[in-house]
Amino acid sequence: MPRTVHCEYEKVETEGLDFVPWPGELGKRVYAGIGKKAWGAWLAHQTMLINENRLSPMDPKHREFLQQEMEKFLFGGGADKPAGYVPSAD
Repeated sequence: MPRTVHCEYEKVETEGLDFVPWPGELGKRVYAGIGKKAWGAWLAHQTMLINENRLSPMDPKHREFLQQEMEKFLFGGGADKPAGYVPSAD
């Protein structure tokens, strides 16, 4: 039986993550209060941030930026798109 959480992002009871996805207290907070669908939405947003801002996950400053954006996205009511971002015309 899957683990359920009250997702703080979606504001519904939903299937929780299978593991703590990020180190430290933020990772524990995500595990306790974010569902799989919301985590998937964050991963898509994170990928866009990495690509549009040319970030390197190996750079500690870039990781700190991504952590701050993750917290805003999942717990703070959303996060902004990168400056000049234009969605593809798929």
